[in-house]
Amino acid sequence: MKKSSGLSFTTTQTFFPGKLASIMPPPLPPPRDLTIPDPGSSTARDVVSRGLGRLVGELAGLGRHAPRAAQDRADLGAFLGVLREVVAAQPGAVASAVRRPTVGTRLRCLRAEPDASRREALVAEIIATVLLDLAVVGALPRPVRLAGRLPRRLLSLPGRLALAIPADALAIAIGPDRLVVFRASGPTSIDLAIARDASVEALRAAAPALAPDRPFVPIDRGVVLALADDNPLALVEAHPDKQGNAIDLGGRPAAEWAASLRAAIAIVGEHLPALRAVMDVVLHTVVPVGWDAERHVSASYQEAVGTIYLSLHPSPMTMAEAVIHEAQHNVLNALLDLDPVLENPPGALYASPVRPDPRPIHGVLLAVHAFLPVARLYERMIASGAPEARSPAFAARYARVREVNREAAARVIEHARPTPVGRGLIEEIRRWDAHFAGAS
Repeated sequence: MKKSSGLSFTTTQTFFPGKLASIMPPPLPPPRDLTIPDPGSSTARDVVSRGLGRLVGELAGLGRHAPRAAQDRADLGAFLGVLREVVAAQPGAVASAVRRPTVGTRLRCLRAEPDASRREALVAEIIATVLLDLAVVGALPRPVRLAGRLPRRLLSLPGRLALAIPADALAIAIGPDRLVVFRASGPTSIDLAIARDASVEALRAAAPALAPDRPFVPIDRGVVLALADDNPLALVEAHPDKQGNAIDLGGRPAAEWAASLRAAIAIVGEHLPALRAVMDVVLHTVVPVGWDAERHVSASYQEAVGTIYLSLHPSPMTMAEAVIHEAQHNVLNALLDLDPVLENPPGALYASPVRPDPRPIHGVLLAVHAFLPVARLYERMIASGAPEARSPAFAARYARVREVNREAAARVIEHARPTPVGRGLIEEIRRWDAHFAGAS
């Protein structure tokens, strides 16, 4: 059984009549410490928990995306039937499933997908992924057979597993302890009870047609390096200096990546333990996007809460900055799932201190929200006498980060039109801007 994340969920929707009627949650309070968390803070956890309620409701409401084909509708009905049972018996398992980016990202993409065929593909992928995850953690009460549209590949984060579905598959059945693929040549199956612990070689020998793989390399606690990524938006790029986020180890072994990221996260944990605790709440997968000794790139997506894209760089501080920066984007994106935060028109553009292209004020907010805790890291490392903090280059970088924050904060404070929730965020930025204005 997978260890519980400790997160709960509350939603305003009724999942299934007579089964789980929801309680209207209190309004989201303006966050006081969602940029730099106080010791023991539960602010980020509360935001993520509320977001889980919305996602669980959307998962249970997949029926409103009813596919056109009869068999696809039958698959959806079978899934919703077993989901009722799991929600009633183990609601935490459902919350954990939608919390993972392999499911949550697709649910968010589904909200605004205009193409009917793509919507149907997303629904089929969500159904199969949730069923596999529930089976892996021991929460699926009975087998479910799917004979309509089938995904070509399944990823399971709790199982640390990737499975290919052969192109000639007629149906698949996902049960409490086994996944079976039905083909004209006969069935192929894999034992899910042993799939978490068996070697890749043993799994491939047992089910070669499914090409089993273990593409998730442990980094620290629940964070993994993802050598497989099913984010539908991964190759969509908004930054003028990048061309998407295809997986690329840059010729470096995965073990080197994992060690570098582990060291970067350890720096955060040592000097900003409250922020490290927030990473436990929001961060699941780090996708590698190349190596460069001079230039570092990173990215995240509003829909893909839980996933960050990073290149590898030889400097531990560069890597620590990048992990903080993109994890912070995930925190803010989780909040944006619940509240727009700003009411500025999207067409109004402003100069950004960290981008060459003009940005909506939302983009400038993302920048200062990400860089304020980076400044706090440098400040804490200097105060603690960390060996890395004794060089002139360290002091120069700290000064540069504070300069970026001053410019971004001034722009946000002057131009932002926040919602009531957003006002809490702006006030926090104002407090930290004043704090660093007095720093030497």
